[in-house]
Amino acid sequence: MAFDYDLDFDNIDFRKEPDKYRVGRGEQGVLLVEPYKSEILPHWRFKTPEIAKESSEKIYELFEEYKTNDDFVGMDMARKFIQMGYTRARRYANYKGGKKYDDDGEINGRDIDEEKAESARIFEEKWKVVRSDEEYLKKKKAHQKEYG
Repeated sequence: MAFDYDLDFDNIDFRKEPDKYRVGRGEQGVLLVEPYKSEILPHWRFKTPEIAKESSEKIYELFEEYKTNDDFVGMDMARKFIQMGYTRARRYANYKGGKKYDDDGEINGRDIDEEKAESARIFEEKWKVVRSDEEYLKKKKAHQKEYG
């Protein structure tokens, strides 16, 4: 089932009401689903490889914490933030200032920033770990079967 953007995100605690959560595709809802957004976002950084390493490790710790607490929504949100660390760092690695398009809607030329590319690689490695975690995959399948 697709991510439902019509929910009242300001008033839903998805830890208390996990039945309302939909996985969606990719990073959908990453900046909407509380209390997870507030728990994870402060740790999400990728400016340098050192910062990306610290960030990805902290978010992975949260992923493991959510797993220990049998909290699939938290696990999925941590996965989304790690995935977004990769995609955003990659965008900034490819395009100065992260701007893929110019003011006329044309694609800017690539200007590879090796430091951001390394940050992207760091997040990509963690993303591979979380998206293939057997318990995560089992919980994801169960959640989707029960709630859509």
